[in-house]
Amino acid sequence: MQTDIKPRARTLSQIPRGIWMLGFVSMLMDISSEIIHSLLPMFLVTSLGASAMMVGLIEGVAEATAPIVKIFSGALSDYLGNRKWLAVIGYGMGALSKPLFALAPTAGIVLMARVADRVGKGVRGAPRDALVADIAPPHLRGAAYGLRQSLDTVGAFIGPSLAVVLMLLWANDFRRVFWVAVIPGIAAVTLLVIGVREPAHQSGAKRVNPLNLENLKKLCKPYWWVVFVGAVFALARFSEAFLVLRAMQGGVPVALVPLVMVVMNLVYSASAYPFGKLADSMSHTRLLAIGLVVLIVSDVVLANGSHWPIVLLGVALWGLHMGLTQGLLATMVAQVAPPELKGTAFGFFNLTSGLAMLVAGELWDRFGAGTTFYAGAGFCIATLIVLVARTTTRGGET
Repeated sequence: MQTDIKPRARTLSQIPRGIWMLGFVSMLMDISSEIIHSLLPMFLVTSLGASAMMVGLIEGVAEATAPIVKIFSGALSDYLGNRKWLAVIGYGMGALSKPLFALAPTAGIVLMARVADRVGKGVRGAPRDALVADIAPPHLRGAAYGLRQSLDTVGAFIGPSLAVVLMLLWANDFRRVFWVAVIPGIAAVTLLVIGVREPAHQSGAKRVNPLNLENLKKLCKPYWWVVFVGAVFALARFSEAFLVLRAMQGGVPVALVPLVMVVMNLVYSASAYPFGKLADSMSHTRLLAIGLVVLIVSDVVLANGSHWPIVLLGVALWGLHMGLTQGLLATMVAQVAPPELKGTAFGFFNLTSGLAMLVAGELWDRFGAGTTFYAGAGFCIATLIVLVARTTTRGGET
């Protein structure tokens, strides 16, 4: 037991301070966001009279907005050679959007707030992910992405937990709970400004447009393979808002529905760092395959989740697949992208994942929960077949 703990402690101590700070920034913003997001589908349906289709529209438009913005923010961070202050702007937009949820009189205002929040996520996402690659030593990138993701996800289960406590304490007063979310959002921006230092970049380097054809050709086939795999995971995963709706269909009491997100994020947080660290020494292909299998099982369980214990099992498996794959995919992007195009590479990666998420939302609207989860499992099976065929053709694993 001692021999396992000591290497892990050594790895954590080697991770630069800036990675820890970025992780805590993500944690605070996720506390803020998840307090709202864990309650938002119910708020829309019960307080504002929105339909399930409207919830899907709001989530689809909002989630597709961030990846589109990420292309330009990622490319701009490459062009300027500065990632931190773009991230500050993005986190600032997220913090400023939070009061709109508490004040919203209609679903239209909620849509506006969600879009503003997701634009902020889009502005900060690719520069922040590229900043992790800039700060972390190459041999610790998997552990660094896993740690940042793990701390981020700690916030993602603290937020819904607070939402449950406050909803019970304040008799389901959605708006009052939403005001609490403003506090950690402001704290996240403050910590980023004072706690993270941008690594020194080469001075006097000529600025070039990362989005011109000559530069985009530098994004090689292995990179586009990672983009493809990320898009398939998004097709099979879609928005976590639908986990909340699935829980409501499974008979979970309104005040306790946010516990669904607590369960998912607790498993996600506990698994993200160990699997991220594992990605520094284990075949990425094998880890991806394991993640696909876990997501297939999760989708099948949720497709049949007519009772809340089954829903919680599916949600826990969902969190496990997130821990397996999200830090891994980020590590793979950082590994195959040219240093001068890391922000752009993360931008394209997130765009394709976001567009795939829109397709999944359309499936839910048209065919319902069961069909959507089964379709997700089908996408995973097809990708697993392609993954095995690719590995066999190349004569080994990467």
